[in-house]
Amino acid sequence: MTQPCLTFNDGNRMPRFGLGVWQMPADQTAEVVREALQLGYRLIDGAAIYGNEEGLGEGLRSSGLPRGDVFVTSKLWNSEQGHDAALHAFDASMNRLGLEYLDLYLIHWPLPAAGLYVETWKALIRLRDEGRVRSIGVANFHEAHLDRLIGETGETPALNQIELHPSLAQVRMRAVNERLGIVTQSWTPLGCGDFEAPEVVRISERLGARPAQVVLRWHIQHGLSVIPKTVSAARLAENLAALDLRLTDQDMAALDALDRGNRTGPDPEILDLR
Repeated sequence: MTQPCLTFNDGNRMPRFGLGVWQMPADQTAEVVREALQLGYRLIDGAAIYGNEEGLGEGLRSSGLPRGDVFVTSKLWNSEQGHDAALHAFDASMNRLGLEYLDLYLIHWPLPAAGLYVETWKALIRLRDEGRVRSIGVANFHEAHLDRLIGETGETPALNQIELHPSLAQVRMRAVNERLGIVTQSWTPLGCGDFEAPEVVRISERLGARPAQVVLRWHIQHGLSVIPKTVSAARLAENLAALDLRLTDQDMAALDALDRGNRTGPDPEILDLR
């Protein structure tokens, strides 16, 4: 199938809908990735800390698809921040993945207390300039972090991956990213049971769709990239089918009204997991 894509500020393109492999058991990752690619997924989102990069790479190779047909993301973990440490961590990720290049490499968290994210960003710029990464970006960055990064290096991230779902709609950060020309990507897109909200269930019943599909379509119609995770072949297909749904303006407003600022994960401003 032809995937809808988003264009980065560096001119590169990324499929809008993908598979996240967070919390995916390492011994299942290759099979799930291969199944997803056979169904039509073309974006796979991983990270060093997930502990399953080997499976991600194996799943891609065993799919039979040309490398250039699949967009692969990985992320630098917090303990590897700093210029030289980041370069070594990237090499380790590439060895586990068994790939020659990455499509997108992200700083996983800003860790403002450590004060190393600008130095780390310079390492990612070097990797991009050397052709080892096509695009570079960040995850969980707030406006102040982005402003400092751009102000001190002159380089704007292509993407900012943040926790985003109807009960944490991130309206302000979406606007910040848009102003800066940064693509917003949603992690934990279904929230903590957001698809169980009565408003979502009513819309799903009217459309004859699963509630989770309605929430995923909400992300798509807001112009976001979304990377739900599942190990179920049936759910992989159902999630992808959310691309075919259409929500009305009234549907979108009802889902927007679910925003309560409810985080399922930590606040990036105070996180210090090293």
